[in-house]
Amino acid sequence: MIEIIKKEYHRRIIEEGFHRIEKCVSFLSEDEIWYRPNKNSNSVGNLIMHLSGNVRQYVVSGIGEQPDNRERDKEFDIDNRKAKNVIIGELRKVVVKSNGVIDKLTAAQLTEDRKVQGFDESVLSIIIHVIEHFSYHVGQITYFTKARKDIDTGYYAGLDLNKT
Repeated sequence: MIEIIKKEYHRRIIEEGFHRIEKCVSFLSEDEIWYRPNKNSNSVGNLIMHLSGNVRQYVVSGIGEQPDNRERDKEFDIDNRKAKNVIIGELRKVVVKSNGVIDKLTAAQLTEDRKVQGFDESVLSIIIHVIEHFSYHVGQITYFTKARKDIDTGYYAGLDLNKT
């Protein structure tokens, strides 16, 4: 079972999620990644920084027991702009590092408790949270990109999704 969890983490976070974000960002200009339609919405850039912070805090720190130095509010600060290649590079580093943490897990560790962001969670619940949370924001980034650019992102190009 642990090997399936490791494989799925890699597939959902890196092969699907990260690569979809990277693809969306390639379609967007520097200004577009920081666009916010209103004060209650987040820009693509802020969402990417938020995902870096979340994965680092939950997996690298929470499961991997590295120091937690997350400053969550800065992830949403519209004035905390960085170049898109910088934030994509930061996200790439953290998802690769998190994958390394997951790869080292044993089956027995899945039921161990960790304190993350003030919550007591099992290692397995942290993994589920991170995959779900990452996917949620990938969807937001994809929606923004499609709406802004009127494009098909091609995530499923060449696949017959009507097969049963």
